[in-house]
Amino acid sequence: MSPRKSTRKAEADVPAETGAPVVSAPLFTASLPVRWRDLDAFNHVNNSNYLTYLEEARLQWLSHVPGPWFDDHAMPVMAAVQLNYRRPIEWPAQLRVELYCERLGNSSMTIGHRILDAEHADRLYGDGHVVMVWMDPASGKPVALPEAIREAAGGHP
Repeated sequence: MSPRKSTRKAEADVPAETGAPVVSAPLFTASLPVRWRDLDAFNHVNNSNYLTYLEEARLQWLSHVPGPWFDDHAMPVMAAVQLNYRRPIEWPAQLRVELYCERLGNSSMTIGHRILDAEHADRLYGDGHVVMVWMDPASGKPVALPEAIREAAGGHP
């Protein structure tokens, strides 16, 4: 098996006020509204909706990837998620979800993310990453990362 390399990595500098990493230019930025139904009994966005925002941002990015990124023999599944809740999101709000390519593997991609307020760029609501693995749905086994994803992510391992 060949070694895996990163294409772009979030920088290690960490602002003291948030504990969040400073990152390079995003791979993709999605604009999403906070909906009234996203709120919980404490009148802020329920923690599970942060994952929904990240899913929507990934789907928006994938819809812009030129070339095939899935077919009957290669589909992405989420293998892991890490999410830091930095502050509550209140309604009304417009969000900016930034995605970053942290790592490309043989069959996987690690996508870093930041959820920010669209009007106040210094207001970080959450950050972390997800690992997406491309697999054959019939066998359940990993398959090679599609070339369209490698190109859209900006490089090869």
